[in-house]
Amino acid sequence: MIESEPAIADEAPCTDRLTSYDEARLILYLRLLDAEAEGADWREVARVVLRIDATAEPERARRCWDTHLKRAQWIAESCYNRLTR
Repeated sequence: MIESEPAIADEAPCTDRLTSYDEARLILYLRLLDAEAEGADWREVARVVLRIDATAEPERARRCWDTHLKRAQWIAESCYNRLTR
């Protein structure tokens, strides 16, 4: 089930299968992909999408942004057909 405001872990899953964490955060992943495509500053994306203040917690914010964006890209490339069935 896709949640509208699910809790966000500091790091996205790192596995070669779609997880329940991923499924619940598909909207978040789409927002990250859209922001990346628009060239948005990662710090602003961390604040707005991931709800982490990159000024107060730069390492945590960057790690969260990096891992979730990488996961979003993997899902878009590897799981798109499964998700659209």
